[in-house]
Amino acid sequence: MLRDDPKTLAPSAPATGRPYNPVVTLNGWSAPWRMNGNVKEFHLVAEPVVREFAPGMKANLWGYNGSSPGPTIEAVEGDRVRIFVTNRLPEHTTIHWHGMLLPNGMDGVGGLTQPHIPVGKTFVYEFDLKKSGTFMYHPHSDEMVQMAMGMMGFFVVHPRDSSRYRVDRDFVFLLNSFDIEPGAATPKVAEMTNFNMWAWNSRVFPGIDPLPVRRGDRVRIRVGNLTMTNHPIHLHGYDFEVTGTDGGWVPPSARWPEVSIDIPVGAMRAFEVVASEPGDWAIHCHKSHHTMNAMGHDVPTMIGVDHRKVARKITSLVPDYMVMGERGMADMQDMEMPIPDNTLPMMTGTGPFGPIEMGGMFSVMKVREGLPRGDYRDPGWFKHPPGTVAYEWNGPI
Repeated sequence: MLRDDPKTLAPSAPATGRPYNPVVTLNGWSAPWRMNGNVKEFHLVAEPVVREFAPGMKANLWGYNGSSPGPTIEAVEGDRVRIFVTNRLPEHTTIHWHGMLLPNGMDGVGGLTQPHIPVGKTFVYEFDLKKSGTFMYHPHSDEMVQMAMGMMGFFVVHPRDSSRYRVDRDFVFLLNSFDIEPGAATPKVAEMTNFNMWAWNSRVFPGIDPLPVRRGDRVRIRVGNLTMTNHPIHLHGYDFEVTGTDGGWVPPSARWPEVSIDIPVGAMRAFEVVASEPGDWAIHCHKSHHTMNAMGHDVPTMIGVDHRKVARKITSLVPDYMVMGERGMADMQDMEMPIPDNTLPMMTGTGPFGPIEMGGMFSVMKVREGLPRGDYRDPGWFKHPPGTVAYEWNGPI
């Protein structure tokens, strides 16, 4: 199955095989499978794809089955899986099953544990799933290029006992980053530090879907990091407990409370919260430049500089020139400055009270009373009860 729709696909219960409680891949989907005897068979097609980061910008990436990241693979502890991988890239590839316990020859390191998969060929990976948890997949073949082009995905192994670690809503997404020049569409694959598109599942705000949650739900959020830096993920309005790493589940006695969890490179963290407080609660990376889009790294700081006289001379030559930055960058949200085709403003998105002034790794957990179970549609903006919104004070101070 191929899918290039960037919207979140609501989960469906497994039709065959062992029962499990499916996850929700933010702005993504889960891979279909078939049962062949006692083996669960999947098919991944490595290929060039076009991914919409947000309305107004698309990128030429590499991925699987029409999307980047590829579809989430879901299976159950004790399953035997057989995964066919067809290579439609312009170069060879492999797949490494990140964090999984399996035979050495199935580990996916090209040249070390297997031959590289040539262009046009199909290889098969087959192994038993020894433990439940949250894992990832990505190439170990020309890795810097292929991961910079977006080749990655989640592999979720559910507990054999479907009542174990059960939650009401279970979200998964990968952190990824790209350096795409404004007006261009293909990432710079040799970039190491100065990325300008910080994404969740190759989407940036306002293109990242919200996380709709029913009040009272126990919610799990699993986040994997395949960028080249760490990311402190912060959820507003709640403290939560860390319940999983890429090494496995954290025993209840060892879980710890946080409001932000730092996710190292090549790692996964899962945390859980009971959604007791209704509202629109921000969730984002707390590195402030990771909540910006198409950000230039050589922009001078103009705060406090009066350059109106210079601006008048410039506008006589360049009529569309706009003064920016002398009072900070917030004015950018209201400006209608022309930007190159196929790029996004640094700050964007509008909420019920005006500009949100965010981009990149930012979304909203929308907690609502009475949200139907299994409903992952955007419920709209929260309607605050009277007297519960910050307000202007006009009295004596």
